[in-house]
Amino acid sequence: MENRTEVRYFVLVGLTNDPDLQLPLFITFFLIYTITIIGNMGLILLILSDSRLHTPMYIFLGNLSLVDFCYSSTVTPNVIAGFLTGDKIMSYNACASQMFFFANFADVENYLLVSMAYDRYVAVCKPLHYATTMTTRVCVCIVIGCYICGFLNASIYTVNAFSLSFCESNVVHHFFCDVLAVMIVSCSDRHVNELTFVYVASFNIFFALILILISYMFIFTSILKMHSAAGYQKALSTFASHFTAVSIFYGTIIFMYLQPSSSQSMDTDKIASVFYVMIIPMLNPLVYSLRNRDVKSAFTKIILRSR
Repeated sequence: MENRTEVRYFVLVGLTNDPDLQLPLFITFFLIYTITIIGNMGLILLILSDSRLHTPMYIFLGNLSLVDFCYSSTVTPNVIAGFLTGDKIMSYNACASQMFFFANFADVENYLLVSMAYDRYVAVCKPLHYATTMTTRVCVCIVIGCYICGFLNASIYTVNAFSLSFCESNVVHHFFCDVLAVMIVSCSDRHVNELTFVYVASFNIFFALILILISYMFIFTSILKMHSAAGYQKALSTFASHFTAVSIFYGTIIFMYLQPSSSQSMDTDKIASVFYVMIIPMLNPLVYSLRNRDVKSAFTKIILRSR
């Protein structure tokens, strides 16, 4: 038998070791995280406070904001603290927990975007049946289903990664405990585990993306059949924000996780991860708020009330 010492903690390399960049990066990410908190929590409070926004579309949007806040919060505060303290050590259990919660909320967002696409499909293609199809009960069941899917997939990813042995190195070349970055550190044969991750992640991503594209196809077809310019503009605006969010989200995920491992660059992955972990949660509330008349109207109403 071979003598091996199991890893009890991981050392995260982080984004950079350049001391001159620590303060500028701290300020940058602190501002990004502050905007993320204000944007997402503000949108949730706005939806809760205005009865006109208690509709299926905003139930999904409120949950999307909650998930954006949660999965950004699993990583960003730790990164910000690391710039100040220089502490890049994370315990074995803390690393596993961060991986689980990040994968959980990211997967929930994946399926929430599918749910929102279906909601827009019913709104544009079957407007007369919208009220009877997208009831509150149906929306709550869909949202619960999204969280269950996220929990199950995150459990698979985390158990799959931490079933490996970690004994030779504990240096993770990333700024958080990402699945692939942690697997690379393992001293076990990780081929089967990597394939398991790629297959499960590919299924979740492409299954969701195919459903979204099918919804878009029906929406575009319905829009092209409209003879009214006002109806055309209204229908187009109902999913323009969703299309923007979907393009950013899936484009980044596919770039990060589904490219061949031989062509992966750690530095490139870290830059993509910054966009995925920190920028997208900040952009989503802005994308949906700036293009949404109901949200702007509710916000104006609250400002007038406060005055």
